[in-house]
Amino acid sequence: MPTPAVAANAYAALSRLGDQAANLGRDASSSENGLNFSAILKDAMTAVTAAGRKSDAQAQAVAVGKANMIDVVTAVAESETAVQALVSVRDRVIAAYEDILKMPI
Repeated sequence: MPTPAVAANAYAALSRLGDQAANLGRDASSSENGLNFSAILKDAMTAVTAAGRKSDAQAQAVAVGKANMIDVVTAVAESETAVQALVSVRDRVIAAYEDILKMPI
């Protein structure tokens, strides 16, 4: 189970992405500012990928004796929390899409 600090960091990152998404609806010229759904999605995927790479790097550092095991556990927990949060967001997006498809025209 991830520590509260790890979970808080992951949820803070997702909150920033959510704030960016909320600004999409408020700003009609958001595509001119470079803020669009695909950019937000790309940022989220980049953050999850970075967490995974950090976890891998920590694991390799422990294997050669250059890192502490606590750092590895923390990095793995951050990566796990980021993936879980991204999967939750994906599930909500899919559910919203399915609701839109069910709407009468």
